[in-house]
Amino acid sequence: MIRRLLLVNGPNLNLLGTREPEIYGTATLADVEELTREAAGRFGFEVRAVQSNHEGVLLDAIHDARADCSGIVINPGGLSHTSVVLRDALAGVALPVAEVHISDIAAREPFRQHSYVADVAIVHVAGEGVAGYATAVERLIAVITGQTDG
Repeated sequence: MIRRLLLVNGPNLNLLGTREPEIYGTATLADVEELTREAAGRFGFEVRAVQSNHEGVLLDAIHDARADCSGIVINPGGLSHTSVVLRDALAGVALPVAEVHISDIAAREPFRQHSYVADVAIVHVAGEGVAGYATAVERLIAVITGQTDG
């Protein structure tokens, strides 16, 4: 079994720590990546992280994950609500996916309440702040290793 996850953070998540801290908190993207690596490391997994404000870069990283990852943890940011191609890339690589959102998108503006990624993800975590990344990692690894069905 490949013991690596791909961590994907979409547009504007590079601004974590300064962007709307009342919604997203004060943790930085580096903090999120470290938290994710620590959570995965507890189960003997490593993490390759990518963040981009460019959809094509994210698609390429998702496609490349087929070769050396056993699952994907993704916070698509605003692409959750707009990107059919991101959803199709996740479906196309046939890896288990955990979708994570720092805020509770179901309780936000109506346009944020629909996620194109939701139907391809087997793990969903929203509204836990950056701690939700660790939850997503733990739940995804449990599925990958056969400890639960999602």
